[in-house]
Amino acid sequence: MGNLLINMRDQRFVLFEQLNMEKIFASEKYGDYTKEDISMIMDEAEKMAVNVIFPTLKEGEKGCHLKNGQVHVPQCFHEPWKKFTEAGWISPMDPPEVGGQGLPHMVGWALQELMASANYAFAMYGGLTHGAANMINNYGTQEQKNKYMYKMFTGEWAGTMCLTEPGAGSDVGALKTTAKRLPDGKFLITGTKIFISAGDHDLTPNIVHPVLARIEGDPAGTRGISIFLVPKYRVNDDGSLGEFNDIKTGGIEHKMGIKGNATCTLNFGEDGNCIGELLGQERAGMKIMFMMMNEARLGTGYQGLCLASASFQHAVSYAKERVQGVSVWEMKNKAAKAVTIIKHPDVRKKLMWMKSLVEGMRSMSYFCSYCMDMSAISQTPEEKANWEGYIELLTPIIKAYNSDKGFLVCSMALDIYGGYGYCSEYPVEQILRDEKIACIYEGTNGIQALDLVGRKLGQRKGANVMNMIGLIQQGIAKAKEDPDFAEPAATLEQANNALVDLVMFFAKAAKGGDFMAPLYNAGKFLELFGDVLVGHFLLDAALLAGKKLNAMYEEKGLFTIGGRKGLQREDQEAAFYAGRIASAKFFINDSVTTVNARCEAIRAGDKSAIELVDLGWTI
Repeated sequence: MGNLLINMRDQRFVLFEQLNMEKIFASEKYGDYTKEDISMIMDEAEKMAVNVIFPTLKEGEKGCHLKNGQVHVPQCFHEPWKKFTEAGWISPMDPPEVGGQGLPHMVGWALQELMASANYAFAMYGGLTHGAANMINNYGTQEQKNKYMYKMFTGEWAGTMCLTEPGAGSDVGALKTTAKRLPDGKFLITGTKIFISAGDHDLTPNIVHPVLARIEGDPAGTRGISIFLVPKYRVNDDGSLGEFNDIKTGGIEHKMGIKGNATCTLNFGEDGNCIGELLGQERAGMKIMFMMMNEARLGTGYQGLCLASASFQHAVSYAKERVQGVSVWEMKNKAAKAVTIIKHPDVRKKLMWMKSLVEGMRSMSYFCSYCMDMSAISQTPEEKANWEGYIELLTPIIKAYNSDKGFLVCSMALDIYGGYGYCSEYPVEQILRDEKIACIYEGTNGIQALDLVGRKLGQRKGANVMNMIGLIQQGIAKAKEDPDFAEPAATLEQANNALVDLVMFFAKAAKGGDFMAPLYNAGKFLELFGDVLVGHFLLDAALLAGKKLNAMYEEKGLFTIGGRKGLQREDQEAAFYAGRIASAKFFINDSVTTVNARCEAIRAGDKSAIELVDLGWTI
């Protein structure tokens, strides 16, 4: 069963077999690494996740508390934070010159899946710190890098992301935080930010806040927003901590989940003495912040994957141990003994649904990080643009699809436990609550859907989406050549064609002035696109698994169904490959078969929710 967090065999399958990561080791950028190196690093990460971070999950539920203006995190976080940062886990993908290990993005994101599955509330402190430090690395001056960045990449200091205000959540342009110029080129920051994850804590002596604000006199809306580095404590010229920077914690939220992460209200400049430094150019705040925001959105998509994976692992383990009821085949046998619940058809189908989604989301998500690596080693501008186009298109899908489906997987895991799942004796109810916020923060999933249909489909004159459709079509053509997969390939082809037709339907509707058609159906469209993509990546993996499994059968001279099933029962590798094939066939039959009907429902044009007058909603 493994470590009850992540199926590391499946991680390695996606990295080394499905995506063939070893081919990037031929590049100058990643030429110092080997498969053995990566496996050793992943093994060390597993030890950190299982032995250091996971034990904090239950105690971390006690949450954070505010005392005398200082937020204190669960005491059990302190020693793991020290071990986590000293081992360099905050910056594995970053260049060695800034303190990172220079690992491929594929590996870095796989490590994040492993670590974050252990306790997402804990992992958020490192994730936000990395995002803020990376933003400074790309847009900061050398002085700012020296002052802040290096200590953030090591985890000596922490970072956040300060966008949201009481009257400016999704509508960032409505923010009221101001920046007043000072004679020395710095700025006086005044305003309130809410829902700031890791906004204050006692894990580090200093926290650097990237803060969106409007310089006095700059235009309204998002085009007038700048971004500032505002440390909790000012930094002296010699790098030591200076005086308090007038950032007061107004309170911490009492939340449904991720209780171990301090979600704060921060008041900047209550006493008129909060100093910030401009990061990048004036009025470029949104462009700069979106670098961190896109990283955060992918991270939130990984939250869905991480916690779905952990829930599934726990559920399978429980189902293999929990004895309840006799086998359905023995129901009339009064002497029949009770069996473990994994023997029951309904439980098995639930587990297969969870398994297929987790594996499909993992392959889709890792493909996005594969695109990051391919972009980094691209030889031509066009090649680089194509790889980055995949990332642009996938970001809202991974964020929204993974978090929505991840929550459903966590909920299904609770069902597997029955009444025990609803009790805190087992971790799945906490994991379910920790996951729900992923559907909401870093841009609600509704906003991700609007981003997909309103911006991403039309990027590069539609080249990004057509490249993705072409990739799916190539996979279908390849699968149709194999008799074992011709039927699921045909099903996926029908779904893919229906998706393309729907894109054309949206384009035609918008051209005719009906902008409501794509906007009203954006959420459903994103889910449809996600289902087709997951079907594609599952089928791609199954095709590979089938070849590996057939080679094992031939090597052992197994030509009967009985003999092959016997090998699957005895050989873990054979069972793994058979499991990947089962996931693909199940998901395509269970979910992809419905894509065409759901597309037809959208094309029918019903807009009842829009047309109903406001009074009609009255209860």
